Amino acid sequence: MHLSRLAVMLLLGVSAAALAQGDPAPQAPTEAKVAKPRYGSWGVDYATMDKSVKPGDDFFGYAEGTWLKNAPIAADKSRAGYNYDLPDLAERDVRDLVEAAAKQTDASASMRQVGDFYAAWMDEAGIEARGLAPAKPYLARIAAATSTADLAHLMAETGFAAPIGIGISADDADPTRYTVTTGQARLGLPSRDYYLLPAEKYVGIRKAYRDYVIKIQQLAGISDAAAKADAIIALETRLAQDQWTPERRRDPKATYNPMTRAELTRLAPQFDWTPTLQQIGLGAMPTVIVREPSAVAAAGARLGDVPLQTWKDWMAFRFVSDHASVLPKAFDDARFDFYSKTLNDVQTQSDRWKRGVRMIDNALGEAVGQLYVAKNWSPETDRQSQELIEDLRAAYADKINHASWMDEPTRKAALGKLGTFDPRVGHPATYIDYARMKVSRTDALGNAVNAEQFDWDLQVSRLGKPVDRTLWGMTPQTVNAYYDPTMNQVTFAAAILQPPFFDPAADPAVNYGETGATIGHEMGHGFDDEGRQYDAQGRLRDWWTKDAADKYNVHAQMLVKQFDAYEPIPGTHIKGQLTLGENLADLGGLEAAYAAYRRYVSRHGEPPVIDGFTGDQRFFIAYAQSWQGKARENALRSQLLSDPHSPERYRVNGIVRNFDPWYTAFNVKPGEKLYLAPAERVRVW
Repeated sequence: MHLSRLAVMLLLGVSAAALAQGDPAPQAPTEAKVAKPRYGSWGVDYATMDKSVKPGDDFFGYAEGTWLKNAPIAADKSRAGYNYDLPDLAERDVRDLVEAAAKQTDASASMRQVGDFYAAWMDEAGIEARGLAPAKPYLARIAAATSTADLAHLMAETGFAAPIGIGISADDADPTRYTVTTGQARLGLPSRDYYLLPAEKYVGIRKAYRDYVIKIQQLAGISDAAAKADAIIALETRLAQDQWTPERRRDPKATYNPMTRAELTRLAPQFDWTPTLQQIGLGAMPTVIVREPSAVAAAGARLGDVPLQTWKDWMAFRFVSDHASVLPKAFDDARFDFYSKTLNDVQTQSDRWKRGVRMIDNALGEAVGQLYVAKNWSPETDRQSQELIEDLRAAYADKINHASWMDEPTRKAALGKLGTFDPRVGHPATYIDYARMKVSRTDALGNAVNAEQFDWDLQVSRLGKPVDRTLWGMTPQTVNAYYDPTMNQVTFAAAILQPPFFDPAADPAVNYGETGATIGHEMGHGFDDEGRQYDAQGRLRDWWTKDAADKYNVHAQMLVKQFDAYEPIPGTHIKGQLTLGENLADLGGLEAAYAAYRRYVSRHGEPPVIDGFTGDQRFFIAYAQSWQGKARENALRSQLLSDPHSPERYRVNGIVRNFDPWYTAFNVKPGEKLYLAPAERVRVW
């Protein structure tokens, strides 16, 4: 499934201090009316605010300044704030379910799988005693390769690293059917910039990475580790030089390149396409969509001109590194020290049970999700969230009807797309059946590889069948949401639609400013710079007139220029083009949520002033508080290099300064730091 960016605010009503004191997770929603919102008297936390800051100078600081100054980042995290701290609440619920399953002898088959998977992970003594033995059969297969064809076939299997990836998804041109895709794969460092940027900071990271490659090989008993590390990093650097930038990869037209087997063979013959695809169950597919053709061709060239032994050393290192968490403690610690401590400044490992719960979510997530939903999902939450979605749909229709830059043919098509928009909340209609997954109570590594294989086999089984629109790309206990352009669907998991993310007792201005803006954001992805290239049926098709597209792009490039100027870390700016889709969705979502709120006000009357704040002011304060967050410097650096989301401060300040009603609500005047002249404000709608 083509997942859009995960752009959800977690608005669960527990302060950082309460979390530190170990407050219990909130109870399941009930049908009874809640007498009082979880935050304050009307739904926001005054304690986080800093009213000494002028809203027009730093609105994020005004809404969150005290929290920003005082709230710590937990030692086992790289970030703090609703998005990063409060998934702990869902994890506690899942832990109860998983640990109960691990103890039951009469559990259902799926719960026995969950229990066995978790028990194998928690058996640290057993993992230590078995040492590297579980990994040796995989390493032996790498060592036995005698040709590039052998390596190509091995790279196509689950569990093994490869310079290209092969996947299955809905066809962008015909989203009613599944197709096979291939493109550049991840390397050992987070993005190509880490290999290529000359600044001292990145030189230091590359040195630490070399030390890590050496360490992993030494732990695995691989000889001549230093020389092999140099060759491995040289190989990855060459691959990085030929990979596409994150900005270029966001272009859905540039990344849609259907090729026949003959064309694939001409592009990169070293991958031995026909037998390789046959081996992994894709032999009947006549075409493959190539996402980054030049990168795939270059990876093939490297497979041909880099010594076979270097590739084998790279695959062995990657196998051990990629599975270090399910190997003895020395491997796990080495991976943590580099990927978490060095790259993201995280100080300590998360509790083992938390890591186990996350692994269960990835491997058997819907088995646990079904129980999570039974405990935590309320029909009333379903009803109210659907009502809010319909308010947003009406607001978007009004915005489309009155967009001055949109001509009539484009307007008609846009309304058609809005009409086919498919919102899904809570949980899937049907759940994945994991009966065919092999799970052992004594083999954590085998379970991890088997989970990958099960997922692949499940995807292959769908080929030749109509695309299943009921499938979900995340579990109900995931605190997140996404938009899928090929389905024109937005999906909100049960874990985010609970107080105070969605609090029926809160002031309506709060729910519209928080949840409404989130829903509006996801809907807005259907019309951002990427999503707008898909039509009402989810097809990659240009349905815009040139005049409307040109006018839209003028607005979009103004936003690119604004965000290019922001410099969260000295010397490291936000990439305006990379973050454009998220920034457009943020701005469009805020515009639509405000319009939806004003629709609510027109039905119920102008709200009273509460604690000195008007309804509009409460709306914007709630929006700003929903983005509560801060990050350690290296985690922020990684985000700026390759993440399509802007940091939280700029998702508030960089957005509200473009929105006229915010100026009116807080009487923002020229000379204040966020002030933009009306002609400089970007108006998506």
